[in-house]
Amino acid sequence: MGKIIVHKVITRKPGHLYYVDGQGNVCEAVMARGGGKKKSKAKKTKTKAAKKTTTKRKRR
Repeated sequence: MGKIIVHKVITRKPGHLYYVDGQGNVCEAVMARGGGKKKSKAKKTKTKAAKKTTTKRKRR
């Protein structure tokens, strides 16, 4: 388990990954996905589409 040595040394950016390399330096890398703002689910509105008129077929 890692230890926290110093608090708030860097300002974190969304979409970036921070890690400590083998030499003890803090490195920043862009994540392959994510990090952006999440899209809000918009309410779906019902639109009245033109109804097709169907004729009933006679059974034989």
